[in-house]
Amino acid sequence: MIEIKHRETGAVLHTVNAETLSGADLSGADLRGAYLSDAYLSGANMSDAKLSGADLSGAYLSRAYLSDADLSGAYLSRAYLSGADLSGADLSGADLRGANLIGAYLSGANMSDAKLSGADLSGVSLIHADLSRANLSGAYLSGANMSGADLSGADLRGADLRGAYLSGAIIIPGWKMIKEA
Repeated sequence: MIEIKHRETGAVLHTVNAETLSGADLSGADLRGAYLSDAYLSGANMSDAKLSGADLSGAYLSRAYLSDADLSGAYLSRAYLSGADLSGADLSGADLRGANLIGAYLSGANMSDAKLSGADLSGVSLIHADLSRANLSGAYLSGANMSGADLSGADLRGADLRGAYLSGAIIIPGWKMIKEA
């Protein structure tokens, strides 16, 4: 049995009757402020879960289902989210610095004010995602589909946008943009 505890109070938020969280069904669970740093959550179903303010730094979330989850203000630095489904998720103000999101599905996600510096978003689907005021400095966005994404006020300095698809994306001129080669 695994107890998921609050990162500050230590209070038990949720109990999983299993030996591992890999493939666990945590859909709709209230895990606000949970401590899941370095947790192995590969293939876990956390759709519609409330994870605001949770510590998922260094967590392994490959192919996890986080669609429509509330991850606002969550700590996901160095997390491995390759192939994860985060469609419609709220990642506003989340810390994703250095995270691996290769091939993740983030269509319609709210990533406003998110910290994504140094994150690898290669081949990511960001169709109609809100990346307004996000820090994408030094991020890898090669081959990303950002069709219709809102990048107004985003910091794209040093970002790798080779092969990225930006049709219909909102980019306000005059903001911190990529340095011309």
